[in-house]
Amino acid sequence: MDIVKIIGIGLIGVIIIIILGQYKPEFALYISLIIGVLVFFLVADKLSGIINLLSNLSNQASINKEFIVILLKITGIALLTEFAVSVCKDSGETAVASKIDFGAKIIMVSISIPIISSLLETILKILP
Repeated sequence: MDIVKIIGIGLIGVIIIIILGQYKPEFALYISLIIGVLVFFLVADKLSGIINLLSNLSNQASINKEFIVILLKITGIALLTEFAVSVCKDSGETAVASKIDFGAKIIMVSISIPIISSLLETILKILP
């Protein structure tokens, strides 16, 4: 099970951070980044499976592929942002973390404009 591997990596990483933190606190951030990268590689194949599933479903449902691409971009931005924000918070930089979070939200809204405008056009067609 992948979750057992992820939890194991996380717990081992925390133990290493605690032990190294006593002698070399500057290495704690590096260990945290390594843990994040390892977890990402463990779930990367799951992400490709999700992308393939969504692509197949969009083909079957005749959904505009552009919308699926936009949703996947927004999801990717959200995941990467969460990782970056967590790293910033772990290193004690909450102000930087909030700026990254704010910037990502603005980018996600701007990317979603085609979906929003299409939805509004559909609603206007339905209304008398």
